[in-house]
Amino acid sequence: PQRDRTNHVHGETPMNSSIEERRRQMLDLLDKTRGETRSVLSGLDPQRIEALDQSLWTFREDSFLPHGREGDALQAFDPIILATSAANPNQAALRVLIDRAPLPEDAASYQRIVLMFDGSDEAALVDARAQWAKARKMGLDVTYWQQDENGAWGKRNV
Repeated sequence: PQRDRTNHVHGETPMNSSIEERRRQMLDLLDKTRGETRSVLSGLDPQRIEALDQSLWTFREDSFLPHGREGDALQAFDPIILATSAANPNQAALRVLIDRAPLPEDAASYQRIVLMFDGSDEAALVDARAQWAKARKMGLDVTYWQQDENGAWGKRNV
């Protein structure tokens, strides 16, 4: 489907944010958007994707996040797909990039792309800046959001 606006939201987590907190942030984002749009969560590490797969089934004591994995027989119908490639098998409008997954070449086809990175990791920061520059070069609307020490997200002017 043709979309008329693309937003890239770059999220930086503070240095004191634990891995568990970052995982919870990803799951909360997917939970908040699942009724509105389909999503693809992309990462480069198959083991990390496997761990997230398990987390989505046990997201809360009283619920789970329905999802599938890239390559599943019914992936076109899943509201959330976990992937290690740039494919968009469920025609998602939201793409969440983790663990330095690259900006997809078809980035303009998404309504929103969220790039989550750890701002205390120098390599991740360098990579995020390169992806930011690539998104701008592609002519996409780019915004930057940063989490403060209290966990609140705020838009930053850059």
